[in-house]
Amino acid sequence: MGQPPGPPSAPAPVGTTAESGLIPGLLARIPWPRWALVAIAVAAAILTASCLLCIVCCCCRRARRRKPRDEEAVGLGSVRGATTTHLVQPEVDDVESGPGGAQQWGRLQLSLEYDFGSQEIRVGLKQAVDLRARGPGGTADPYARISLSTQAGHTHETKVHRGTLCPMFDETCCFRVPLAELPRTTLWVQVLDFKRLSGHEPLGELHLPLGTVDLQHLLELWCQLGPPGTAEAEQTGELCFSLQYVPGSGRLTVVVLEARGLSLELAEPYVKVQLMLNRRKWKTRRTSARKGTAAPYFNEAFTFLVPFSQIQSVDLVLAIWARGSRLRAEPVGKVALGTRASGQPLQHWADVLAHPRRAIAQWHRLRPTQEVDQALGLQLRRRLPLPGS
Repeated sequence: MGQPPGPPSAPAPVGTTAESGLIPGLLARIPWPRWALVAIAVAAAILTASCLLCIVCCCCRRARRRKPRDEEAVGLGSVRGATTTHLVQPEVDDVESGPGGAQQWGRLQLSLEYDFGSQEIRVGLKQAVDLRARGPGGTADPYARISLSTQAGHTHETKVHRGTLCPMFDETCCFRVPLAELPRTTLWVQVLDFKRLSGHEPLGELHLPLGTVDLQHLLELWCQLGPPGTAEAEQTGELCFSLQYVPGSGRLTVVVLEARGLSLELAEPYVKVQLMLNRRKWKTRRTSARKGTAAPYFNEAFTFLVPFSQIQSVDLVLAIWARGSRLRAEPVGKVALGTRASGQPLQHWADVLAHPRRAIAQWHRLRPTQEVDQALGLQLRRRLPLPGS
């Protein structure tokens, strides 16, 4: 007879299959090297650390966004209130700095000293701060022009400071003012944005009556600049010309381009170009005359041979001459360039010497003839007395 049947096998638990132990069995049978296990552990640790770092950064960003902006504005305001400007000029706190306020044109620091013996007033222009740029670039090339109301045509121009709204001038000029004229004399300071080939844009100006300040001692003042004026008093015209100097050959080329703003009463204006060596007249050239215009166009070139060893000893003077009411040619105004010049003419001369072989053109404001002659040390020719007179 056959063998008796064995005991029945126990049924498999519900939810399990025969393949449940297949993957662990395969993993257990694969011989994993030790470096693979270490690499897996390091990768898992780096992934965990990255996740934790991202969570911390997100929390910090949310905290920053929740911080109110009003507190930041108050903090900036408290810092600005403690600057040295407040210590130098406490009365500035009473000036509004918002749109339309007086502070939007900037401030000017200057010194005043009057010498009662020589009856001269010394004006020291220190610096300007917080100027308002009128161009699209957000900056300016400022310079200052100083004059007195009782001395028309006698002005002093500072150097041009490139790319700043807080220029440091540190320049001093003197004006002779009799003691009796001080109460009716006004100091006029203009701050302008230098433009080489166009009209200079005014940035602000100061009108300070000298009768309102105590000139018994040296004064240092902070003054608010007011809105710039639109017209200049005693404007005699402007002249545009270019300069080029070649050190190797010693060729100084002057191209007289055009003039503008001349009086319509002047007949047949022309330009006389004069080169001086050691304060003596050396060489002279002149353009042709133009008729019936207040803005004559010349475009005439002149070349002077100036050795490099003498370029620091020459002065270049350009003058506009015309026939006036006396029916004879008289100088309308002059521009002097050279190492003894000041303001824009000195800047133009320095640019030409610093960039040899490059023609640099610029507009210049004409100055009174007597003022230029005195600055160059020229003396008027005096007629000798006749015998027996």
